[in-house]
Amino acid sequence: PGGGVSFYFKRRGAFDTSFVRGAEVAPRSVAEPLLGREILEAQDPPIRAVWITCGNPVAMLPDSTTTARALETRELVVVVDSFLTDTAARATVVLPTTTLLEADDLLGSYGHHYLGVARPVVAPPPGVRPELEILQALAARLGLSHVLEGDARAWKRRLIEPKLGPHGVTLEALEAGPVLNPLPPKVLFADRRFPTPSGRVQLLTTPPAPTQIADGLVLMSLSTEKSQAAQWAVAPRAHLPCTVHPDVAAAAGVAAGEVATLISSIGRMDVQVVVDARQRRDVALVPKGGHLARGQCANALVAARTTDHGEGGALYDERVRLVPRGAA
Repeated sequence: PGGGVSFYFKRRGAFDTSFVRGAEVAPRSVAEPLLGREILEAQDPPIRAVWITCGNPVAMLPDSTTTARALETRELVVVVDSFLTDTAARATVVLPTTTLLEADDLLGSYGHHYLGVARPVVAPPPGVRPELEILQALAARLGLSHVLEGDARAWKRRLIEPKLGPHGVTLEALEAGPVLNPLPPKVLFADRRFPTPSGRVQLLTTPPAPTQIADGLVLMSLSTEKSQAAQWAVAPRAHLPCTVHPDVAAAAGVAAGEVATLISSIGRMDVQVVVDARQRRDVALVPKGGHLARGQCANALVAARTTDHGEGGALYDERVRLVPRGAA
């Protein structure tokens, strides 16, 4: 059923977030993959202040160096985070917030259709406040207390009741255990009919324009069991590993275990060479994430550009060269 075809179902789609109007009322918007460039280029008026929460854009977005410079040159940068990330290190003010183990929140699905809650299992350290309380304090200073009033439980009910209430899903039910989201179908496109003119899967509407493939290796930066973005379960070695085919290492004049340099159109990064005969000859593979401050951020090599659809980051279009350490 469904023909094995799926698409990303909004993980928080079961919660009523209609009060968030975003770009509908914002005077302007900035494309996330181009954050650094667009902050620097913004005029009439220029962007003077930046508030960052739920993210580490210096490490997570392409062209890390430009993103860092954009933040370093603003008059005010506020970062809400639990750790001193590459982004928080460039903040004027860091507001410490709770981790998942200290949070009182709703949880949408990620790769599944279950909904749940997060309840604090430990108290946060002194001076650490949940994001809701931080935003409520800001709202009070702006004369908007009424917009964000209510404790965490009141907000949970506010988010749950409009969409899930008619299906009998309550806050108490979620607190008792995960609940299957009643809104999406169990199998998407179960009848194998799709909302296209032919009723069949249509992956492309217009063939892309031919592009000239640049020389070099395709930079691939993938998740590992040890890391998620810039968060590592175990601190990485002095240099990120870079896995290439033995022929690639030989052509570059470097050996397994040596420290070499990856060079892209916008930057360079020292890596420790790993050879693997199973690797493609046109790929340089490094782990996803890593800290810019440690010289371990692959996004520092990736030029900022958007995809042809959806304003995503074109993260896998970057070509790199592997050269001996210190070479041009």
